[in-house]
Amino acid sequence: MVQSPVTTGQSDQTEYQTIRLAIPNKGRIAEPIRDLIERSGLGIIENGDRSLVARTRDPHVEILYARPIDIPEYVATGVADLGITGHDMVIERGSDVSELLNLGFGKATVVLAVPEKSQYKTVQDLDGKRVSTEFPAITRKFFKKNGIKPIIVPVGGACEATPHLGISDAIVDLSSSGTTLRQNRLDVIGTVLETSTFLIANKQSCISKKEKIDEVHLALESVINARGKCYLMMNVERNGLDQIREIIPGLSGPTVMEVASRPDMVAVHVVVDTEKVYQLINRVKQAGARDILVMSIERLIH
Repeated sequence: MVQSPVTTGQSDQTEYQTIRLAIPNKGRIAEPIRDLIERSGLGIIENGDRSLVARTRDPHVEILYARPIDIPEYVATGVADLGITGHDMVIERGSDVSELLNLGFGKATVVLAVPEKSQYKTVQDLDGKRVSTEFPAITRKFFKKNGIKPIIVPVGGACEATPHLGISDAIVDLSSSGTTLRQNRLDVIGTVLETSTFLIANKQSCISKKEKIDEVHLALESVINARGKCYLMMNVERNGLDQIREIIPGLSGPTVMEVASRPDMVAVHVVVDTEKVYQLINRVKQAGARDILVMSIERLIH
């Protein structure tokens, strides 16, 4: 969608483009996605009326709530310009979209599993047998690749219970921790697909609305880049700088600046892994650093 140009003069005419971002209305990745959008600066302005469409702080970006399985097709057909959903959803729908960014959360594996005491131990053992799944397209593709022709039994939920109910001999299901499989006494005998959450885009929109899509892409990516990082600042005596450099090489080496009131000292700024800060602070302190400050990073743009 393109809004009417705003004209402020004969040579000052700007065309604003509105893009629609489809996100899950519920499910395990819905809350992390909302948090990501908030941290990116976009934010979601709720209508309070359970509407399927919501505004953001950017008047040219709107949110469309949808089922995760529907998002790839909404994006492929242009109902939405961008979407956030699982890679497994994209593969299952076979949608022709561009996967722009792996958001790094919602990691899981689509697995092939059988009951613990099953006589079937390998993928080949399931030729002609019944396999229940919420991912029939992914499952067919997996078995075709392995030259096996099982009977696919599509189910809408509680897939892990189907072997014990006599509905199937095996299942193909999504597993993140393996807890549900263990609770249902199921053993994994094959890995079908590795998945996580992706930012996807309509291919035509990537051309016609490139500037705005790049803007949203960068905003989300900057939040992902900042995860697990923090900003470390300190003052160091100039003659001790080499030792500090050895301790904290940082993202691309520390930034060193002059301290106006102390020509014998420099200020060192560096981005480091949060998990390393505990040890680093003690080491730089012992090396002569003072006035040490640790700050969280909301966004990081390379």
